[in-house]
Amino acid sequence: MSIQTITRVEYHCADAVQTAAEFQAGYGFRRAAEQPAARPGVRTVDLRQGGIRLRLDSSERADHPVARYVERHGEGVAVLALGCTDPGAALERAERHGAAVLDRAGGLIAGFGDTALRFVPLPEPAERTGGELLEALDHVAVCVPAGQLADAVRFCEAALGLHRIFGEYIEVGEQAMDSGVVQSASGEVTFTLIEPDTSRRAGQIDTFLAQHDGPGVQHLAFRTADIATAVRTARSNGVGFLSTPGTYYDGLAERLGGTAIPVGTLRELDVLVDQDHGGQLFQIFARSTHPRRTFFLELIERQGAGTFGTANIKALYEAVERQRAATAAV
Repeated sequence: MSIQTITRVEYHCADAVQTAAEFQAGYGFRRAAEQPAARPGVRTVDLRQGGIRLRLDSSERADHPVARYVERHGEGVAVLALGCTDPGAALERAERHGAAVLDRAGGLIAGFGDTALRFVPLPEPAERTGGELLEALDHVAVCVPAGQLADAVRFCEAALGLHRIFGEYIEVGEQAMDSGVVQSASGEVTFTLIEPDTSRRAGQIDTFLAQHDGPGVQHLAFRTADIATAVRTARSNGVGFLSTPGTYYDGLAERLGGTAIPVGTLRELDVLVDQDHGGQLFQIFARSTHPRRTFFLELIERQGAGTFGTANIKALYEAVERQRAATAAV
């Protein structure tokens, strides 16, 4: 009955066709060979790349749940479909541990605010076509209100059977946030849960919760085997990425002793690097193009690292904070 993978991300948006075109042009997604059956009042486009599956939904009917989601939250992740060895048993466990069942027949439970979780059978192994830049959904970052992080972690452990693998309290100037990372036994489902420290000056997590109108998914991280090529390709396709101060790279050799990707390449591309006991990881955030700036994407390459480097978390937070400050100044 255990959760093995995230089989699909269901993203609600204003125009599924336009949003699909942006994912295709910027990141190399393609339409799935078989598109979902038509549903009254909904336009749906299924995209895929590597093991990543995106379902984009839009509706022009103001009273439709998809339109109501977009009206309240802006575009965003409305459902995470979790592939299970036994979806029925997974639903039973979740309900036994207090999860609210939204649609029993559809295996749907309340997750994080209006981001629901759907238990589904394991999919067939993905067929790879070659030449794909993105391999899998590495992790999902979820913002929760202050004081709710511990409860969110407990929910993931008890109701979903995930395990806490990492946690970090991060201070950036007068701001701070706390985080906990939970993961499935398979290693293929990872939620990074984040709450603001409201005793400190308000920052990006507070802004997300206000602009999104409650908890939800802040970003999706797509894993790649070659982040340098992925970033160069995406940039050539018009994707913008957050910049990193040059001073960050000046101390890398002293801090890490050496990097699998040359420091000059990392500096050129604004890619961050850190390491844990297993190896190194490389990360970069795309600039948010969301009207409310409440959702964005991340690219990550893992060379042995299984968790998240402390220095990277702080550096990524600072990068988003610079964009938030620049946007506020316009």
